[in-house]
Amino acid sequence: MALPVDKVPECLREDLASNWQQLIEACNDEQRAWYEASLADAAFAKRLSRVLASSQAGFEILRQLPQVLIDLQSSGELDAPQSDFAFSAQPASAAELDKALRRFRNYHWLRIVWRDLNRLADTSQTTKDLSLLADHCLQIALDFHHADLALEWGEPHSRSGEPQRLVVIAMGKLGACELNLSSDIDLIFTYPESGETVGGVRQVDNQQFFIKLGQRLIASLDQRTVDGFVFRMDMRLRPYGQSGPLVINFDAMEEYYQDQGREWERYAMIKARAVAGDIASGERLLADLKPFVYRRYIDFSVIEALREMKGMIRREVKRRQLQDNIKLGSGGIREVEFIAQCFQLVRGGREPALQERRLLVVLNELLELEQLPVEAVQELTAAYNFLRDSEHAIQAWLDRQTQHLPREPRERAALAWVMGFDNWAAYEAALQQHRENVAAHFEAVIADPEESDEIERSERPWEDLLQNAEHAALVAELEDAGFDEAEEVARLTLAMLDGGTVKRMQSIGRERLYDFLPRLLDACVDAELPGRCYLRILPLVESVLRRTAYLVLLIENPGALSRLVRLCDASPWISRQLARNPVLLDELLNEHSLFSVPDKEGLYSELRQQLLRIPEEDQEAQMEALRYFKLAHILRVAASEIVGTLPLMKVSDYLSAIAEVVLSHVLELAWQDLQARHGNLPGCESELPFVVVGYGKLGGLELSYGSDLDLVFIHDVESTAVTDGKRPVDAATFVTRLGQRMIHILNATTGLGQLYEADMRLRPSGNSGLLVASFKAFEEYQYSNAWTWEHQALVRARVVAGGEGLAKRFAELRAALLAKPRDEETLRKEVVEMRDRMREHLSGESSSKKNESFELKQGLGGIVDIEFMVQYAVLAQACRYPSLTRYTDNIRILESLQAEGLLSEAQALALIDAYKTFRSFVHRSSLQEEKGVVPLAEVMEQRQRVLEQWQHWMTPGEANNEIS
Repeated sequence: MALPVDKVPECLREDLASNWQQLIEACNDEQRAWYEASLADAAFAKRLSRVLASSQAGFEILRQLPQVLIDLQSSGELDAPQSDFAFSAQPASAAELDKALRRFRNYHWLRIVWRDLNRLADTSQTTKDLSLLADHCLQIALDFHHADLALEWGEPHSRSGEPQRLVVIAMGKLGACELNLSSDIDLIFTYPESGETVGGVRQVDNQQFFIKLGQRLIASLDQRTVDGFVFRMDMRLRPYGQSGPLVINFDAMEEYYQDQGREWERYAMIKARAVAGDIASGERLLADLKPFVYRRYIDFSVIEALREMKGMIRREVKRRQLQDNIKLGSGGIREVEFIAQCFQLVRGGREPALQERRLLVVLNELLELEQLPVEAVQELTAAYNFLRDSEHAIQAWLDRQTQHLPREPRERAALAWVMGFDNWAAYEAALQQHRENVAAHFEAVIADPEESDEIERSERPWEDLLQNAEHAALVAELEDAGFDEAEEVARLTLAMLDGGTVKRMQSIGRERLYDFLPRLLDACVDAELPGRCYLRILPLVESVLRRTAYLVLLIENPGALSRLVRLCDASPWISRQLARNPVLLDELLNEHSLFSVPDKEGLYSELRQQLLRIPEEDQEAQMEALRYFKLAHILRVAASEIVGTLPLMKVSDYLSAIAEVVLSHVLELAWQDLQARHGNLPGCESELPFVVVGYGKLGGLELSYGSDLDLVFIHDVESTAVTDGKRPVDAATFVTRLGQRMIHILNATTGLGQLYEADMRLRPSGNSGLLVASFKAFEEYQYSNAWTWEHQALVRARVVAGGEGLAKRFAELRAALLAKPRDEETLRKEVVEMRDRMREHLSGESSSKKNESFELKQGLGGIVDIEFMVQYAVLAQACRYPSLTRYTDNIRILESLQAEGLLSEAQALALIDAYKTFRSFVHRSSLQEEKGVVPLAEVMEQRQRVLEQWQHWMTPGEANNEIS
């Protein structure tokens, strides 16, 4: 018996037949008999046809687990309005829990999709079911991991002895029980009181316990495995965002929102709901926070904030061309939500009925309160349900987090059919009408003011002097204010104001510019050299003349302007970065995050959360997100170095950590791209058989601003392996394309520039060798064909991304290679010869000036000399002292040489001091955009010590003829 196809769109029938055939083939005999017999039920057969034709994700679940539908039907859950979400598994380990949770999620996801696509459930029931599923998954995982962690660390208690549990607060759609089929979930973790654990092997404070618990909870639900994922989790709405701790207690939560809470956080907290853990305590916390969200009066400041938020929505729609996005585009879901939440923030304090999470309930309350007319509520309600149903149909196709209207004919046909239309044109016309209705109501809410606020004026007559273009008078005022280069400041400023770009600006833009410049001049007065600082910032001003919203940001945030002046006064490199990428001005808003840098785990989590917000198919947006992440965090590192919150050795550590985190995600994105095109390679289910090895500065944890990355790619895939996709390729082709894709992501230039310059010349056989070497080939090359300088390079090599198993094998191979017995005289000669050739090639031009200046990196007695001595020592002595192979950075290797008695304490400290001193100058030179050359007198003592060590170890018996 065949599936009914008479109501199925013509272009979907081939897919339907293919999916049905694959499903039957995946069944065992008993399952096959059940499916074939079920077709006798006409209603059931019709519903099955709809799911198989309009949800490829639903079909994939059935193909992998045919028993799921049988169980759903026999239990009556397909027809039941709500499930009890019983979780019968009893996992004995975290891995078993993760597997069971993913199957649990897929089981109920299929049930919800079945009921939604077949209109057995309305929009509200679907979103509620999805939200309850998320609640249960969170609670199941939380219970397991709390019990598991308590076995090791004990149970957390308050100082008064009360047991403590984590509170999981859901924001956004989950908080409002309005989750969609492929939504991520916005969460905040908190707990009632500080204290310590009791009864464990190890006693820790409550915050440490709950942070670890939160990390495990995220890993259980968020990570994608061979069984899929449960829910993507976004933690960025917590206090202080990604720069803050993962978990804080109730007192800290209340203090944050009272002292630092911003208007958009009031907006976000409207939908907050305690969903797992100690729910009763969580609801009490939210009740205590209500005064922050709902003010007792109509707050004009929130009206201005909402007006700006509305403008940002408009600009984003225009800038990102979001018309095909039914959530973010004009007339989309977000605008309906904005309308309702505007009334909630403005009037919710006075009207408790508006203190409601669910949007449709709020719209009805607004009707009852006569805040919206009947027609508006009817139109908004109808549009919201239509848009949410469309969203579900779009996401049901492939279970992807997207709200973009499809362009592929089959997807369009499926969407129109599920929505009850005969063709795409009819559906599109209905959609357009709903969106026009929403857009009209959106435009009417929080209308722009007719009059602007009075401008705060400077004590100096800057504005009049600029408006009247009085050059001589402006110069005199600048000199009186203490500006150096007053003539140049006046000339360039007036030239800009008289230029075509300013003259073509709209009046509002010019008003903002003339409002901003006096503030900038006043702010620069406090700089070390006011004129120099102003001239560094002026290119930034010129770069945003067509985007004066950035000027508004600085006008309305004096702290951000002050930080801009402070950083640009200290570093022309920072001012150039900001002029090139004004979007980074957003980083100046939060002083706490600007001058603090998260650890590597925090960096990884932040980037992962950002990428999860972007549809998988939008590779351009993913590449831009990677670039912004890198630029923003490098700016934070530079800012922290300038203000002294980050010591020298930590600067390079963090710059290296940023690169490692980026590379990990580049590898993940490239792998997913190749996997989508060609399918999976056999044996790759548990971890990637591919690693990225960092050499040079990255390998040695010594990156500087603007450093390129020396990389080598290694794989361990069987040469006979072939992918299992629709376009299969052999293993060699797959890994080569993977490497090429990674290099493209790194090297491609986008609006935010290049991610990193990747240098692949250190791979076996250099540029003439394969882009990606097999582990076996790499091993054979290193033992049989590698030059001494390649083993020198291996001293600073380490895996920075990829599979843990292969990374461990690489580390073992590296240690064995470095520990090979070598003839010390021959080794010393080869190392010295290589150093001489390098110096001759790279620093010949500076040799004539060595009496006056010193080239920090390549000069005699400089950084590279120290590095070569360290590499020689490791290659010469590791066969007797294996501990020398443990580290890849020069400082810790020097410390290891001292620990093994190969260097005296005085020798080791002398080299470490010289190395740190030189590196400090290099960092300073980078921020000042200067070459790495300093007056010789400033480093004479350190250089002399390096030369003495060089002569002692590398050229014994030779006279030291260098100038000291």
